[in-house]
This record gives sequence, C-alpha cells and structure tokens, in this order.
Amino acid sequence: MTYISAKPSRQTVQTLPANDNQPAAPFDLSFLDVINDEAEIADLARRAERLGHATLVAMAIGLAALPLLYLMLA
Repeated sequence: MTYISAKPSRQTVQTLPANDNQPAAPFDLSFLDVINDEAEIADLARRAERLGHATLVAMAIGLAALPLLYLMLA
C-alpha cells in the first residue's frame, strides 16, 4: 500500500516551474526564525513595553496641555 501524506512535500527552488510568478525564497519565512534566543525576545518585548508607556505618558500630557494652551491663547 502506498503511503499518502496529507501534507504535501515542500518543493525546492530547482523543482518549481520556471515562471516569474514564483518567488525564489520559500513561502514560510518568518522574522521569528531569525530571533533564536529567549533573552533577545524578552529584550524586544521589554523595549516595546517601554515605548508603549512613553507613548501613553506623552498622550496624557498632550491631552492635559492642549486645552490649557487653548485657554491661554483665547
């Protein structure tokens, strides 16, 4: 009996048809493949959280300062 996989085998670049519609790189590339260390992922999350906090503080200051600026100039 012939084994038939539900998941098709991946085609290499050499077996792909010769047309311009097929990319030269594999389809399942991810930026997470480049980051392979847990410390790097934690550092990336830490920096994103700090940026989010700084944005939140800047928005709060802006929401408080803009009405005061409007009242002073009016």
